Amino acid sequence: MDLDAIPDFLSEQRDQAPADVQHFYLTFEDLWERKLWHELTNSLVDFFRSPESSSQRLAVYNNFILSFADKINQLKLVWLGLQASTQYDQDRLKFLSTLAKKVDKPKSQDAYVYAITEVASVKLRLDDAESARKDLDRAEKLLDNFDSVETVVHASFYRVNADYYQAKAEFASYYKNALLYLACVEIADMTREEQETRAYNLSIAALVSDSIYNFGELLLHPILNALQPPHPHSWLRDLLFAFNRGDLAAFDRLSNNLNKDPLLESYKMFLYQKISLAALTELVFRRPPHDRAMTFQTISQETKVKPDEIEHLIMKALSLGLLRGKIDQVAEVAKINWVQPKVLERSQIEGMRVRLKEWDNNVNELGHWIEGVGKDVWAA
Repeated sequence: MDLDAIPDFLSEQRDQAPADVQHFYLTFEDLWERKLWHELTNSLVDFFRSPESSSQRLAVYNNFILSFADKINQLKLVWLGLQASTQYDQDRLKFLSTLAKKVDKPKSQDAYVYAITEVASVKLRLDDAESARKDLDRAEKLLDNFDSVETVVHASFYRVNADYYQAKAEFASYYKNALLYLACVEIADMTREEQETRAYNLSIAALVSDSIYNFGELLLHPILNALQPPHPHSWLRDLLFAFNRGDLAAFDRLSNNLNKDPLLESYKMFLYQKISLAALTELVFRRPPHDRAMTFQTISQETKVKPDEIEHLIMKALSLGLLRGKIDQVAEVAKINWVQPKVLERSQIEGMRVRLKEWDNNVNELGHWIEGVGKDVWAA
């Protein structure tokens, strides 16, 4: 747009704007004439954050912001462009690709990463996962070379990367990237719907992944509060905690809900095997270190796992690194010397407290015995 026409454009937009945002246009014109680019950028950010500005963002971006785009913070330019692009339907990919090229300069590579990550997001929605992966790989390579970068850039990358892995049904990678995304944002800034969707997807990924057997990060994360009662999927949160404590009885009770999600329903047998492993590790954890040689029959009785499944269960736990030890197949005894640490619930912490008290009592008794049988030695 001709620079001389900008005051008229701003005046026209102000007349068409909702009353709540009309005052912004007077500020825009004043700051633009005074060439106060930093202050103008902040004012534009405030304007774009206002819901009432939604219908005017694209026009303001194309006819006003682009006239001084090279003079403002490039990361904020990308943010403004992203907000404006929501008015596009078919041409959003072209718009964001053009924006990415505009900020692809040596001094604004962080803005470029931000832009190509969002380009990848659009490509994912258009089912072009292969091209999206190329953009994400390029973004990751650049991120690895940065000494520091704004949190918004990392948040964008982890969010879109998580979306990619979710589309590819790579549950462990989705789980990792979704948690990294949550580490970059404030939960309070997410809508209630976004919180519930993220908590639900993370829970599903944790359950069906064949490499995630410790849900500690998720169980401690406030995002899981979005599934608290009276949410209709509160059973999913309960199921995660049942897995954490290896509670087969709770799993049996909650498994009636698995048919509410087609993916969980198709993984029903796998979930039984997974919670059986959790029951085994919980049994080992509850026992003191000197009492971790257990017969298969004892394990079956205490975990409620079928006797003919015990040996395979222990071998699976050893191969996954959940336990360390060895099996005496002839005597049908498992000798365990280590169990993978995990997040503890109150009942598990109480069990640990009881074991510590028992250990303390045993130490005291040993001390009294030594004192009793060694009186002559001590006297000498």
